[in-house]
Amino acid sequence: MIPINKPQINDDERQEILKVLDEGILTSASNSGGKRVQDFEGLLANFLHIKHAIAVNSGTAALHASILAAGIKEADEILIPSFTFVATANSVACTGAKPVFVDIEKDTYTMNPQDLQGKITKKTRAIIPVHLYGHPAKMDEILEIANKHSLMVIEDACQSLGSTFDGNQTGTIGQMGCFSMYASKVLTSGEGGAITTNSDEFAEKLRMIRNHGMVSGYDTRIIGFNMRLPEISAAIAKTQMKKIQSMLDTRANNAKKLGQLLGDKIKNKNIVLPHENQRTKYNWYLYTVALNDSRDKVKKFLNDSGIGATIYYDPPVHETPFYSQFHNGELEITEWASKSVLSLPVHPSITEKDLDFMANKVEEAIQS
Repeated sequence: MIPINKPQINDDERQEILKVLDEGILTSASNSGGKRVQDFEGLLANFLHIKHAIAVNSGTAALHASILAAGIKEADEILIPSFTFVATANSVACTGAKPVFVDIEKDTYTMNPQDLQGKITKKTRAIIPVHLYGHPAKMDEILEIANKHSLMVIEDACQSLGSTFDGNQTGTIGQMGCFSMYASKVLTSGEGGAITTNSDEFAEKLRMIRNHGMVSGYDTRIIGFNMRLPEISAAIAKTQMKKIQSMLDTRANNAKKLGQLLGDKIKNKNIVLPHENQRTKYNWYLYTVALNDSRDKVKKFLNDSGIGATIYYDPPVHETPFYSQFHNGELEITEWASKSVLSLPVHPSITEKDLDFMANKVEEAIQS
């Protein structure tokens, strides 16, 4: 089976993990975090060209901590897409705030600024655009709307480390940005996450929130939790940061080759391929195509052929049993996308032989 994603782990990560085990310091409850946590944070901030990076133990924790740092209160409303992993909505709901679902654009699967504008109420406090599959949302229009209504923008960049919009890294454009280092992501620590910000005030709050609201000893000052990233996880993430550009370049090359192969084989075959534009650069976390009426058939054919083609996300969040209570009007493109998208692997372990094989099998699947 060609997996949909595969962590790029080698002897560098193993050696760094062994150093942690030899030193015997597996985590740190200090405000600044452990040694390797600090190393990773510095490398990430430098890569993204941002002032602060605060490591936490998951992308969900990054979103949760950011919402708390923003001062969101019970009954406040936060605008989010429904076409995303449920962690985005869970992070809103667990603070007592209400998620309000916004439709997406058909070409990028990211938040539609026009629908966003129409969902703002007097209770709206923040917007969380999701850069899904590594496709950047239209941050200029989203920020313009946010500024007009004095709303906070927290970017869900969990899938978009290395993607850019107008030359700016996703996760650095709003007031805060949230990243995931889950095992499948372009950079992994097994489980892990990070929040980025240029605000000293938010950075100070976030470091307290990830550590039970403490600064020095048992001096809890604000509500917080154990969101600390362990040193073993940080050791992996730190080592991954040193090869992040190489991994991104390989993904981009694989995506380009797959796009060329598919473009040659399936012209006018009712399939939509992903494309960057002059303003966006993708990290190619996933290579996501749309098949209007044959998605499930094609997925089964590819899976049976040993290709880990995967659907993200069906159902969308607003159609899940819990979140159906928050449904607030039509989400036409979201519902279309949930029945049409199919993601293909382009991770760095994919070979040219794999790419040829996948393109041929996609062609067979569509013609069958």
